[in-house]
Amino acid sequence: MSVPGIDFPGVGVGLAVFRDRKLLLYRRVKAPEAGYWNIVGGKIDHGEAAIGAARREAEEETGLTFGRVDFLCNAEVVTPFDGHHWISLIYATSDFSGEPRLTEPDKLTEFGWFDLDSLPEPLSRFAAKAVEHLAADLA
Repeated sequence: MSVPGIDFPGVGVGLAVFRDRKLLLYRRVKAPEAGYWNIVGGKIDHGEAAIGAARREAEEETGLTFGRVDFLCNAEVVTPFDGHHWISLIYATSDFSGEPRLTEPDKLTEFGWFDLDSLPEPLSRFAAKAVEHLAADLA
C-alpha cells in the first residue's frame, strides 16, 4: 500500500488561524516535522475540496467552528530527515467561534497564540510560509 507524502508527494491543507495579530500554533507529534510548531491542517481526502479539507481538519484539531476561510498561499515541503514530501494549500481565517483546545493529543501536544514577531522554535516550514504571507498582508 502506498503512503502519501512518503511513496509519492502528498497533497494537504493548512489553516492559519489569526486573532489580534496572533497566530494559533500547535506542536506536532508526528512527521513531517515532528516536534515543530505548525498551523493546523492535514491531508485532503479523495473527492474532497481543498477548502473543505482545511475547515474539517482545523475543526477536528482545534474544536473551533470556522466561518469565512480564504486562500493564503501554497507551500511545498520536502524533509529529507524524515522522508516526507508534501504540497499544501494554505488558507487563513480570523472568523471563528469557541476557544481552541487539544482535541487530538496523539497528533498535537500543546498550543498557543503567538505574535508574528515572537514565534516559537522550531517553526515548521508550512507555518513559516503562512507567516510570510500574513506579514505581507498586514504591512
